[in-house]
Amino acid sequence: MSEPSSPGYARRLGVLDATMVVVGGIIGSGIFLNPAVVAQRSESPSMIMLAWTLGGVFALTGAFIYAELGARRPQAGGGYVYLRESYGPLVAFLFGWIMLLVNYSGSIAAVATTFATYFCQVAGLAPRLIKPVAVGAILLLAGINFFGIRAGALVQNLATTLKLLAVVAVVVAGLAFSGLAAQAPPANLPASSFGSALLPVLFAYSGWFYINNIAGEVRDPQRNIPRALVLGMLTCTACYLLANYAYLHVLGHGGLATSTAPAAALMQRAFGDTGAVLIGAGIAVSTFGFCNIAILGGSRLFQVMGADGVFFRAAAHLHPTYRSPDVALAALALWAALLVILGNYGELLDYSTVGDWIGSAMVAATLFYYRSREGAAQVFRAPLHPLLPLAFIAAVVFVVISSALAQPRQTLIGLGIIVAGIPAYYFWRRIYPPR
Repeated sequence: MSEPSSPGYARRLGVLDATMVVVGGIIGSGIFLNPAVVAQRSESPSMIMLAWTLGGVFALTGAFIYAELGARRPQAGGGYVYLRESYGPLVAFLFGWIMLLVNYSGSIAAVATTFATYFCQVAGLAPRLIKPVAVGAILLLAGINFFGIRAGALVQNLATTLKLLAVVAVVVAGLAFSGLAAQAPPANLPASSFGSALLPVLFAYSGWFYINNIAGEVRDPQRNIPRALVLGMLTCTACYLLANYAYLHVLGHGGLATSTAPAAALMQRAFGDTGAVLIGAGIAVSTFGFCNIAILGGSRLFQVMGADGVFFRAAAHLHPTYRSPDVALAALALWAALLVILGNYGELLDYSTVGDWIGSAMVAATLFYYRSREGAAQVFRAPLHPLLPLAFIAAVVFVVISSALAQPRQTLIGLGIIVAGIPAYYFWRRIYPPR
């Protein structure tokens, strides 16, 4: 099968680069901080491990689906392109609208602030410098990615390698100090449903889709995109399970549930204050790498929207030498930096949750469209069709309903942001009529 490429993009990423993008897009600060939330909502250590195992199965299911979609359409834009071809330009625009206005930009702002917080702690800088450091990190990464996909990939490979080393350090420390869990107080937590424990796990596993956004820059995409997604998801699942096993081994269920930063607590017990400083540096590196991926992947989506005439046409521009979406990079970085300064990115991310997951379900459903129109093409095929996409969509429906029940106000506002995209779409269409 031929390898269509997005006009102007150069295929410069191999399977290792692509795998690093998958791993880096999933592992951020969550594995170092969020297992405490899961422990608070679980009745036993076995329930904790079951939740993280099922989350890995869910993520692998999504990876299989996106692997086939990426192999069928190996071009920049990812889910936006699949929705445009399957459901038309309005649906695709609404997906891009929530990504542009809230999700990518808000995620970059939030994670950059997390990076700056830990960076300032490790470097001994005053808290008042957190926002300037966060803005500086965003602008620095946008500047690096201006020099093309290889420059961004080099940063990503280094950051992902370091974050994996940080996870390995947590796991090794947990196994080496396995006798300390007996010192932790027993868990005395309110009864909670398994669904409420599973919800933060599913959020922690999301992020595999970034590789589809840059599929137009992956060499031999019909083979390398599926390989990267499957290998990356297996790596992340192993990291999450081993890390949680280590937390439980050292902190116990009660200690994990009451910890605000379990990785730091584990490393401090194992190595004293030096361990806490080291894991702080690991979290800073991990979040820095995630920001790089969000900037790299998000800018490609907005470049495609600009080329389609549903965003500023200037955003479609590619640098003649570096083949980078320079205008889209600048727009995304500046908007994310503004959100850092304003400080309201947390609310925006809460509002975008429902739209983000609805978009994921609709992207997964496009596989039915491609299978019906193109049949079993000679590319990677997700196994167990149609059961696999149906199971994934059912899991997403569970997340959407759970989020709506837990945060009804944010859900309504999020749906309002999506509806507001409809007049925005016709506004862009009026400015840039379809060619």
